[in-house]
Amino acid sequence: MHAQLRAVAEHDIEEAVAYYRSEAGPGTALDFIDALEAATTHLCDDPLIGLLRFAFELDIPDLRSWPLQRFPYLVFYVPDDDRIDIWRVLHARRDIPSFLTAESPT
Repeated sequence: MHAQLRAVAEHDIEEAVAYYRSEAGPGTALDFIDALEAATTHLCDDPLIGLLRFAFELDIPDLRSWPLQRFPYLVFYVPDDDRIDIWRVLHARRDIPSFLTAESPT
């Protein structure tokens, strides 16, 4: 199994890395990337582990979320037969429903 990032998820990650680099330094930005890679590996190994809360709340079948270690971010994804489709990587304090239903990054 492998992970596939949607363009909007890539944008989310780029914004988070830029924020951590400017506010906390390059080491923290690298730690964020490491945490994201660890979460992605974990999700590829066990794709059904994520929570379905937003799937029910937003009526998006199979949408799951998983928190990053040490960072207040959630990975939103949908598992498929051979991959996980990563929709968004969002700060946990954002208005999650509006970001998940948006067509483009904001």
